[in-house]
Amino acid sequence: MDWLDRMKNAMEYIETNLADNISFDEIAQRACCSTYHFQRMFPFITGVSLSEYIRRRRLTLAAFELQTKDAKVIDVAMKYGYNSPEAFARAFKNLHGIMPMSARDKGVSLKAYPRMSFHISIKGDIEMNYRIEQKGYFEMFGVNDLINSDRQTAFSEVPHFRQKCDDDGSVELMNDFLGRFSNTVLHAALYDHTAESFKYMICYHLPKGLEIPERFTRLSVPALTWAIFPDPQCDLQKLWERIYSEWFPTSEYEQVEAPSFEMYYGMPGHITGEIWIPVKRK
Repeated sequence: MDWLDRMKNAMEYIETNLADNISFDEIAQRACCSTYHFQRMFPFITGVSLSEYIRRRRLTLAAFELQTKDAKVIDVAMKYGYNSPEAFARAFKNLHGIMPMSARDKGVSLKAYPRMSFHISIKGDIEMNYRIEQKGYFEMFGVNDLINSDRQTAFSEVPHFRQKCDDDGSVELMNDFLGRFSNTVLHAALYDHTAESFKYMICYHLPKGLEIPERFTRLSVPALTWAIFPDPQCDLQKLWERIYSEWFPTSEYEQVEAPSFEMYYGMPGHITGEIWIPVKRK
């Protein structure tokens, strides 16, 4: 079964169970990959998180039912997984801009999110370099912040956090602690992913036996296999998208649950980058 068929099977399961409990594990199983990998891959391919896609589809169907059937709001709310009319009304208004009862009004404007489908897009005109490496246990240290899992939101929140670390002296203090030039670039770790957020840490390798100041956080990384993607232009946002939409669907690897890294090398004005993703063979 190829990647396209696996994704179609996963989406078919979601559509069939929008009015029932949906198991993320079952979705991933139908896509022939781990739950962790599917949840990380989905937003890069679709532009929306898996939980948000399911929420939008349920509220789309809920609006259709309220418009076309003589259904009670509380019954529609319960059908699509909301425990109270109040919670349903808040979610409905956030998506559609109106309260559920107003969906029956003539001429009212509603939003419809159609069922998502996948197709093959012929690319490959731009090469993607990578290497697979085995690395032993290592430790990082640094400062972190909680970042929204929504891809577009994250792409705006991360630069703000990096600028904050420059402005509050965190980067300078870390470099001074390591005996490096104060403006030398540091790495970044992405870890503790949930449906709503993940941690983003400005960090660097922790030398053995060195005790870090209290303001910093220690991050332990087990021995793993890594897929490493270099980018001399350091356009890592674009590279993240290409990895999940082009490399993973055609590779024999999937991501495992462990920190990923954006590795930066050089000095401001002359920076190259790499993305490190922990992987295993399917």
